[in-house]
Order: sequence, then structure tokens, then C-alpha cells
Amino acid sequence: MISPLDSRVCDANAEALGVSVRELMGSAGLRLRETVGSRHPGSSVLFVCGSGNNGGDGFAAASGMDPERVCVVLLCEPSRIRSDDARFYYSILECPIRAYDPSLLSEYDVIVDCALGTGISGAVKGPYRSFILDANASGKPIVSADVPSGLGTATAIIPECTVSFVDSKDGMTPENSGEIIVADIGMPYEAMGTVGPGDMLRYPVPDGRSHKGENGRLMVIAGGPYFGAPAMCAYSALRTGADIVRVFCPESVHDAVSCISPVLMITDLPGNRLTPASVGMLLSESEGYDAVLIGPGLGTADDTVEAVRAFASGCRVPMVIDADGLTAVAGERFSAPTVLTPHRGEFARLGGNTPEELARLMNAVVLLKGATDVVSDGTRTRTNRTGTPAMTGAGTGDVLAGCVAGLLSKGMSAFDAACLGAYITGKAGETAFQSKSYGLIATDVAECIPDVLREGLR
Repeated sequence: MISPLDSRVCDANAEALGVSVRELMGSAGLRLRETVGSRHPGSSVLFVCGSGNNGGDGFAAASGMDPERVCVVLLCEPSRIRSDDARFYYSILECPIRAYDPSLLSEYDVIVDCALGTGISGAVKGPYRSFILDANASGKPIVSADVPSGLGTATAIIPECTVSFVDSKDGMTPENSGEIIVADIGMPYEAMGTVGPGDMLRYPVPDGRSHKGENGRLMVIAGGPYFGAPAMCAYSALRTGADIVRVFCPESVHDAVSCISPVLMITDLPGNRLTPASVGMLLSESEGYDAVLIGPGLGTADDTVEAVRAFASGCRVPMVIDADGLTAVAGERFSAPTVLTPHRGEFARLGGNTPEELARLMNAVVLLKGATDVVSDGTRTRTNRTGTPAMTGAGTGDVLAGCVAGLLSKGMSAFDAACLGAYITGKAGETAFQSKSYGLIATDVAECIPDVLREGLR
């Protein structure tokens, strides 16, 4: 079962793979008319179509049927058809095309509902509402394309069956959708299984009316033996679009971290490493943030390991645990949404045979870094293939952790943040490689994150 956003992501990823929306729409039309033909052979059919791609599926289906027994009703002016692909299938129709009139419902044996797709929100209005109410009262069999029009609202079609493309959609049940027929329309596996440019649709673009702090507040607990890691991951989170990032690091490295960039906000922790004495304060502070990143540059002293374990087990906000933090949490099981970002060695020490198994064991999302990244929440697994062999230098893992944590702070789910963070970081590395070649360093990758956002969010 997938969401409306998942559907849009799959379409965009498929197009990037060379399978056009027009091809997918044509296949959806084929599956739709096959279903209508098998359930109601020889019947006259009324396709009721809206302005979006759901209407396009109807046009594609009707265009392949006998025009003598098919009619298309358009619930909008032809000029309002939104996509070139839907307009194409509208242009090749040979059957009658009519404006909506409720009397038409009684003239045909079967109604095919192609009015509203997965993007509907709020109340259904105008001719769409009239059609839904009239169709439900008509007593005629109704076949819905992809989802019943109005699903999830107070005014929805009640069909005998729904032909759902690729997978069933969130909220669909036999009670509200009739028999659910999942139709293969040739969507490439990679469009769903591999993170691609379509996944940029998941990025939480700020509302134009938002204010400081409303687009991500991230707490970073890092540093001690090392000072570059906390600065690098914080800077990456800021470049990913988090509004506020504050580094909590030992006072021994405060000056070194603060000198790296004037945009970094820092709170000192006593001593030269994280210890259990700071855990209570950190847990209290974490309640004021949207997400926490813990681990980079902390070191693996016994009392630091104890402190990380205590913080991670008590934290109630979403977390990313990276680098030295991973050493501390082997065998733990998390209650807050959590992303673990191990490389192969760290993954082995955490005790997992596969990312899926480890994710289930620890109730976390596992982002296993490699030439091909693997992301799993124990149920879903996706891969990411962006990046370059030049990204093996020190600090690139910190950039990835910061990017994922920044997305998590902006409200993304742990699984989606891990997938998109891996994709963005890899694309940033590819962009940096164009000018830096094998001499690229981690700061080059972080600096190119805004370029990836600009290109992907057009």
C-alpha cells in the first residue's frame, strides 16, 4: 500500500529511468479497459473524467474501445486538462465526448470513475461532487480508476471494484473501494526500490509564512577527541535546510569548533569528553528540538559509551546515531524514531546479518553505507546509487549524518530522511567531483548540497 506522494515519486523516478508518464498512462488505460471488458462484456460504458492524470487514464482506456459503445464525459473544460500526456490521449478519442449531465448515467450500462485521483484534499466541490452523488444513487455498477474519487473525504464514490495501479493506495479497503485489483502497468522496480530524483518531491519545502525555527531545530551531540566531525555534520544539516542547529560539545573543543564557521551555535559540556554527568541536562534540552544527532567525534572511552547509551535509551525525539555513537548502542532497541548510519565494519559490530534483520532487531532504520547504500526499516528496503569513489575521505560520513538529521528535524519520517539524505549527499559528491575530481574533500560535498536542492526542487 502506497501513499499519493509515493505514486508521484514513482512516476518521476520512472521518467528518469526512461519510462515516460505517457507510457504508464497508456498501460493503465489498457488494464482499466481489460477489467471493464472482463467484468461487463459487451456493455456500454460511460467514462467520467477529470482534469488530472486520473482523467488521462480514462481517456487512454476509452481510446482503445469500440467508440460505438463508449462515451467520455469531461468534468471540466478541455482547456483545463492539466498534463500533456492526458491531453494526448484526449486528442485521439474517437468516441462521443460530452459535458456532464446526470441523465447520461442512465444511458450506459457501466460507469467508469476517472474523476479524481490520489491528490484530492479538502471537500469535493462543483461538478465532481454532483457526479459522485449522482453515480452512487444511480444503481449502476461503478469501476474506479486507481482510487475511488473523493476517497478520504465526506463525498466519495462507492464502486464495485477499483483498478489500482502499481499498488493499492493508503486508506483503501474493500468497504470503500470494492474489490481491489492491483494492476501491473510496467512501473520499473528501480522506480520504487532505488532512490531517485523523484524522491526530491518528499523534501519538506518551507511554507512561505513560516518563521525562524519552524523548519527544523537540530541538536548535535558530538566532539571531544575530535573537533572536525561536530562542525562538519552541523554545517551539513544547515546546508540541507535546517533552521537551527546547535552543537553540544565538550568545552575542550569549543574554540576549535566555533572557529570553523560563524554560523555554528555551540553549548559547552564540562570536561574533555561526553560523560554520564551531562546526560540529564542533554535529555532535558533535547525536548526543545525536533531531532538529535549523536556520535560524530565523541570517541569510545568507557564513560562516553555509557553516556551515549543512557541518552539514546532515554531520548524521546527522533535521532540519528552515527560513528562513535554506534559503538555504544549495540543490542539496544529504540522507542523514538531512530536512524543508524553504519559502514560495513560498524554494521558487523552491531550484530546484524542483513540491514532488514538489524532494523527489526533494534526497531530502527538502518542506512548501511557503501558503494550502493542500503536503507531498511525492517519492512521496506531501498537502495541508493548516487555518489562517487572519491567520497571515501574523512568527513563524508559526517556530511551524510548531518544531511539525514537535518531532514529528520524538518519533519520527514526516519525511513524517508535516510533515503533522501543518502541520495542528496551522493548527488552533492557527484557535483563536487565535476570540479574537484579525486581531490574533493568533505567540505566540498557539504557546499554542493544547495546545488542539489536547487536542481531537484525546480
